[in-house]
Amino acid sequence: MSRAVKFSRYGGAEVLEILEVDDRPPAQGEVRVRVVTAGLNPGEIAIREGALRTVYPARFEGGEGPEGQGSDFAGVIVEVGDRVDGVSVGDEVIGFSDGRNAQAESITIAADRVIPKPHSVSWEVAGALFVVGTTARASVDSVRIRRGDTVVVAGAAGGVGVLATQLAVLGGAAVVATASKENHAFLESVGAIPVEYGKGLVDRIRRIVPDGVDAFIDAHGEGNVEAAIALGVDRDRINTIADFAARKKYGVRGDGMSTVAPREALIELGRLLANGELQLPIAATFPLDQVRAAYERLGQRHGLGKVVLEVANGRD
Repeated sequence: MSRAVKFSRYGGAEVLEILEVDDRPPAQGEVRVRVVTAGLNPGEIAIREGALRTVYPARFEGGEGPEGQGSDFAGVIVEVGDRVDGVSVGDEVIGFSDGRNAQAESITIAADRVIPKPHSVSWEVAGALFVVGTTARASVDSVRIRRGDTVVVAGAAGGVGVLATQLAVLGGAAVVATASKENHAFLESVGAIPVEYGKGLVDRIRRIVPDGVDAFIDAHGEGNVEAAIALGVDRDRINTIADFAARKKYGVRGDGMSTVAPREALIELGRLLANGELQLPIAATFPLDQVRAAYERLGQRHGLGKVVLEVANGRD
């Protein structure tokens, strides 16, 4: 048996528990992974609080027992099922799950849902990569960035925004990145032009790029779609992952992680991270036992990059 994050009713972080669960042996085509790190994402808060119950209902409502959490993880393969090629016991991997079960000491999953972890990519970064990485890739692809474009990334210090900013820079765009002042130095270091968010944002962006904005990626919500429209951006080149009401009202794009092939995207992102062409900052780490505190930290929506659970020692 091993421990996993579970909850039996909708609510805040206080409903989270660490429970003992049976380790499921891998079936044909599966592997079992000892989890070293697992990332946290805002969407998990919305699911746990019940805000998305019509789209992503928690499974305890159907009598299936406590619901789990998490999609991002990295770890070491400890068991391999039949008819699995290309991976072996002892391999270090980055994983991606659709089963809300990544925040656990052990996960059994299809072998094609893990990729090799590059040695130079830290456990913290590897375990936090899947959701923000694929969402950032989707956001950049959605607005069809071309070399020489001017692109705004709103919420550029968050997990999705910080990767989307860098991917847009790598694509040859001039990137205006909205974030609080304490994160401007990092955004400058990766080639972006930082600007403080909040009242007066549209005027500040116009002063920085008087020739206009070609595309706009909203990773934060709170009026950014309206700002993009005020800047004259074509609505087909505005993508929001954070403001569903504005997406419906204005007819802008809302492409997220489901629009990219996850395995291919993760392999590309892992290569860029390993080569030093991409960085994923870690805002905070917490042990598994402090998962409630980790989600409270995530819910503050401050800090640069990702919040991560340290589940085990990667050297064991």
